[in-house]
Parts: sequence; C-alpha cells; structure tokens
Amino acid sequence: MAFRILADILVTLVALLHVGFLVLEMFLWNHPVGRNVFRLDPEFAARSATLAANQGLYNGFLAAGLIWGLVAARPDVMLFFLGCVIVAGVYGGLTVKPTIFVTQGVPAIVALVAVLVGW
Repeated sequence: MAFRILADILVTLVALLHVGFLVLEMFLWNHPVGRNVFRLDPEFAARSATLAANQGLYNGFLAAGLIWGLVAARPDVMLFFLGCVIVAGVYGGLTVKPTIFVTQGVPAIVALVAVLVGW
C-alpha cells in the first residue's frame, strides 16, 4: 500500500511538471519568464511562439493522460503515458539538450518503476 501511495505521488508530480510545461510553452513562451527559463532571445521567442504552443498542447495531453490514470486507478494508463513521457524525454535529450532528459525523462522513469512495484 505504501508503494502505491508513493507511485501515485510520483505520477502526480510528473503530471504537474507537464502542466507546468504547458503553461510555459503555451502562455509564457514570449514573456520574460518563459524566455528566461528557455534562454530565448525575444526575436526567436516571437518567431517560434506558435510551435511552442503546439508543444505545450502535447504536454497538456500527457498530463491529462496521467491524471486520467490516477483518477481511474488505471496503472496501465499511467504506464502508457509515462512511457510516452520517457520517449519524449529521451528524444529531446538527444536532439535538443541533455537536460530535457533529466527534467522530463528521469522523473517519468522513477514514476514508472514505482507504478510497476506499487501496483
């Protein structure tokens, strides 16, 4: 039971991370906060805002899937969406910058292991 609670907490944290990514990418990309977080110059931020909003939307779908898995008590759903997050983290870490894997992939891997053990 304790492992299940831990797993649910970790999945919740991953979901909240993705809600945060959604907010940053959809609403704050072209704002000083978003530009500072992503280290963007104002011109690039303005030119890429639509692409960032699209990324943010996908992050929202990941968060929604994880929340669905939690609310419905469906470890299979949680595992699927955690797997999606891990793939996105690996891809981003390899193609954009390694810290993406650390901030996105590692928490999802830890949560995935917790779900496997706790459920």
